[in-house]
Amino acid sequence: MKSYLLIASLLLVQLSFAQEASDGTMPKVWSLQDCISYALENNITVKEAALNIDIAEVDYSKSKSSRLPNVFGNASQILSNGNTIDPITSEYITDQIHSGNVGISSSVVLFQGYQISNQIQQNKLLLERSVLQEEVERNCIVLNLLETYLQALYSKESIAIAENNLAASEKEVLRAKARLDAETIALSDYTEAQSQAATNKYNVIAARNTYQQYIIELKQLLELPPMEVLEIETIDENVDLTNLNLNKSELYFNAISFLPEIKATNLNIAASRKQLDIAKGGYLPTLALTGSLGSGYSSFNNNTLSDQFNVNFNQRLGLSLSVPIFNRNQTKAAVQTAAINIDKAQIQKQSAEKEVYKKVETAYQNALSAQEQLMAAQASQQAAEQSYKLAQTKYELGDLSTTDLVISQNTYTNARQNYLQAKYLNILYYQLLQFYQGNDIQL
Repeated sequence: MKSYLLIASLLLVQLSFAQEASDGTMPKVWSLQDCISYALENNITVKEAALNIDIAEVDYSKSKSSRLPNVFGNASQILSNGNTIDPITSEYITDQIHSGNVGISSSVVLFQGYQISNQIQQNKLLLERSVLQEEVERNCIVLNLLETYLQALYSKESIAIAENNLAASEKEVLRAKARLDAETIALSDYTEAQSQAATNKYNVIAARNTYQQYIIELKQLLELPPMEVLEIETIDENVDLTNLNLNKSELYFNAISFLPEIKATNLNIAASRKQLDIAKGGYLPTLALTGSLGSGYSSFNNNTLSDQFNVNFNQRLGLSLSVPIFNRNQTKAAVQTAAINIDKAQIQKQSAEKEVYKKVETAYQNALSAQEQLMAAQASQQAAEQSYKLAQTKYELGDLSTTDLVISQNTYTNARQNYLQAKYLNILYYQLLQFYQGNDIQL
């Protein structure tokens, strides 16, 4: 199955190159900043978070409208036959009559245990929390882009290393063939050179496939169509990322002070407390002002329709008081649940702070380790390069076997890969520490 995926990836690469050649246009080269700007506008996770803000705004607006009176219009048409009471005159009659009523009614809550005010305040807090949640999602996209972008760059440079190794091993195969024809080496030396060339060719194919996999991940984050050609920009090699000079405690407290997930937990606690106030409001009475206007007519009345409407016109105004006495402990349960949710919200805040500390501590330690690894890997690469060049010279002079040359080449390749990995890990953790200080990520 893996072999089929590898072949499919290579075909896709070839098709994309062919498409570029036929169009005569070069694909856009995306920098990390280009990717971040585009993803923050088009990523579906960010869009979904923005829609949650819209929903929270609607809920907040709806709760503020709870202070306003409601207004209802009503109309009815009734046909009665036999013994009945005239709905207009209230007289007892035995006949078939037509009657109708029209009216308008309204009510406004004057007091409801402060529940309306507390609901408005809670929905405002929830709206602010939704804004922070969107910021959390945006930060997640930025960090995912950073990691995937650097992995793609690492894979891209790995392709160059693999291709250089392949070119070198192919030259060594030609030299080994010439020496075999001159009967200065054994057949096993020649076949070993061929084997190394085949291995390096396989490594080139694998490196290209790995690079394409990271490009696919980038496209997913950017919400680009599958056939879109994506080229990424290399970074400045001269940027010094080895001098951090950061205090771990200061770094943590800076992160706690500005990260939106921590602010969101504070708002969640405040919203839970408002929910407790709302629940306690269920113990208090509700006072409402009601009013209505109406009129009607009856076929039993001999007056005209307009006269009946004028005569029967009525106005009502009243107060309604509802006092809770016992509601099967529903209010008590709501209060208890709200109090428990406050404790849960406080635990969630502690968990969020713990998670931030873990991330900051990990990034800090990894950054220090990456710095040391980078310097060690650089020294190892330089030494392995010199050793490999010396081995190539000896091999050309016939003073080194193919096996020893292959060992030297593999040692140099591993040293280059280690340096490459240390370089990009150093960049990654440096940028993460910049992020936790509230600085923009820039390559």
